[in-house]
Amino acid sequence: MVSLLGGAMALNIHAQSENSFVHGQSDGYEWPTDKGVLEKLDKWQDQKFGVLFHWGLYSVPGIVESWNICSEDWIVRPMDSYYDYKKWYFGLIDEFNPTDFDPDQWARIMEEAGMKYMIFTTKHHDGFCMYDTKYTDFSIANGAFKNDPRKDVARHVWDAFRKKNFMMGCYFSKPDWHCEWFWNPEYDTPRRGANYKKERHPEWWKNYQEYTYNQLKELMTGYGSFDILWLDGGWVKGEEVGLDKLLAEVRSTTQPGLISVDRAIKGRNENYQTPERGIPAKQLDYPWESCITLSHDWGWVANPVFKTPRKVIGMLSEICAKGGSLALGVGPTPQGLIQPEVEAILKEIGAWLKVNGKAIYNTRITPNYNTGNVWFTADKNEKTLYAIYALPDGEELPATIEWEGNEPVGRMTLLKGKRAVSYTCKDGKVIVKLPKGLKNEPIALSFNVKK
Repeated sequence: MVSLLGGAMALNIHAQSENSFVHGQSDGYEWPTDKGVLEKLDKWQDQKFGVLFHWGLYSVPGIVESWNICSEDWIVRPMDSYYDYKKWYFGLIDEFNPTDFDPDQWARIMEEAGMKYMIFTTKHHDGFCMYDTKYTDFSIANGAFKNDPRKDVARHVWDAFRKKNFMMGCYFSKPDWHCEWFWNPEYDTPRRGANYKKERHPEWWKNYQEYTYNQLKELMTGYGSFDILWLDGGWVKGEEVGLDKLLAEVRSTTQPGLISVDRAIKGRNENYQTPERGIPAKQLDYPWESCITLSHDWGWVANPVFKTPRKVIGMLSEICAKGGSLALGVGPTPQGLIQPEVEAILKEIGAWLKVNGKAIYNTRITPNYNTGNVWFTADKNEKTLYAIYALPDGEELPATIEWEGNEPVGRMTLLKGKRAVSYTCKDGKVIVKLPKGLKNEPIALSFNVKK
């Protein structure tokens, strides 16, 4: 039954609406005023490439995370009864037993991929907690995995990545579809928001606010230092669950300079924007991050279709040229491992970054940032530009590369092998002749530009 449900759900939820559960960009950006936050944002903008882990009940059957238990009319389920489906879904707590859980493997693979920051999902909209919270029994620490010494899963994940000096992120969903004070059992659950009118049941809403605030404080005061608090579920504002109070407290104590990402809520608590599953059309001069899945789903699914290393490198190059960072979505298996196919893709990306990373890490935007498949980034020394040729899937590396503007002076080199390349400049057009015998992969060039 699990495999049937997983396959059907993975198909149906996408067939209904690819974007019904996707956050877009906020309309505008408000710069923080806290000096510590600004400094941490600048450091985060140097990292460029991170991982966003989704791992939870949905991983057991391999289905889209959480959304199948929401009763909005764009969702189709492989069961006639919505209530039976929700009961089955919540019952997965008794099946989720990741005995092969190996956070050190996760950290090693992401380090080899060239990633510099991480975000781990502590709780998605379904309310299932991936840490040992004291505010609900609906957690991995109280299910089939409860007798394992690693049951406080999030702690072990973060510990593994701290050893590798990653910048640390905590994902948390503000909506909670298991919490009786958000989806109250006295009423049906027809939509993603609270299933009652707050003015009619102010005590329920207050209980939900306190519950959510307490969980956030629990994470921000009991699980070590963090750089990013990544809050999902933009139909509930952070200020509704005490985010202002929490940030004021933890930034002055346990989490100085903490970056707040109250997704899609324009204002003081959205310290960087998070367009989902896509890249902004134009360059942006404030902090942002595209969160994009490696496969078609955030969590693990059976028979996935993965993006190629070349595709990810191309996305990363475009994102950096436009001023952003890439959080790549990876879903560990139900057993708690990163599967071999994912490791192979990430290893190839990391090998490319190992020799071409100067064009990605620690870079900033430059006004003339794109010509065709060529994306430009600027070194923070304000002298050096990088041109990345993002070779599309299925194409061969050309003999020459052309672009307009960004006219070089002096020597131009390939980052890989430090080989000099010849070029000509005429009427504002630059033509670069590539050496013969190069590997058929994206390339990065380094040069100084005319002022």
